[in-house]
Amino acid sequence: MLSEWRSQRVGLGIVKIRHELREIVNAILYVNRSGCPWDLLPHDFPPHQTVYGYYSTWEKEGIAERIHDALRSRVRRSAGRAEQPTAALMDTQTVKTSANVAEESQGIDPGKRIKGRKSHLTTDTLGLLLVLLITAGNVHDTVGGREMVDHVAAHHPAVTKVWVDGTYQRSVIERGAKHNISVTVVSKEPDQRGFKPQPKRWAIERTLGWLMLHRRLVRDYETLPARSRTMVHWAMIDVMSRRLTGESAPSWRDEPKEADNKS
Repeated sequence: MLSEWRSQRVGLGIVKIRHELREIVNAILYVNRSGCPWDLLPHDFPPHQTVYGYYSTWEKEGIAERIHDALRSRVRRSAGRAEQPTAALMDTQTVKTSANVAEESQGIDPGKRIKGRKSHLTTDTLGLLLVLLITAGNVHDTVGGREMVDHVAAHHPAVTKVWVDGTYQRSVIERGAKHNISVTVVSKEPDQRGFKPQPKRWAIERTLGWLMLHRRLVRDYETLPARSRTMVHWAMIDVMSRRLTGESAPSWRDEPKEADNKS
């Protein structure tokens, strides 16, 4: 996909390509996983201006999301599932924002007592991302839930069942009914204290844990919500590529050249 994208932009081929796309991708994944600023990329990678240029271009042109969706299909096939899921889960996650985020782009989540941005997520039962909305922290889960149901119906028509937690109000269930999607609330046990995995919904809780392993997502440093959304997609690209390759860390260095044995 990326090679095809680049082939459309090489022009006359007069200027030699200086950086491999694999190095660009690994640099983006490094920032995503380590949480470092762009200008603190190690010198083993291409210049940070170049890396960020590719990152922003791929975000604007939807390339990152296309890579994400292609990997999701491959992971589902490797797990013996159909490419299109029939069931989904919804939840939210609120994180604090940095000082460069505009005031109108953040808000206080009263439930979590956090001022920041909120990610509204829908995943399949494997925990793979289907829908992602980024809003201010004060946007209620129900508001995002209704929009996510509409998006699921439009882009994942095979989904007929969605599980949510008790924060989603009846209007989400009614919106789902209009699209022939059964929205079911999975409530906590009456005497439950602390965190306990809930039936059906534990998969999306695990996804939230996967995202928090990527330090760039622990706090929202992105000025634009669209860039925050793209960072989440890159985190899931990292998760899915590791799952497909079986590697615990991306291997980006070239194979060492054999020593010259000539005297």
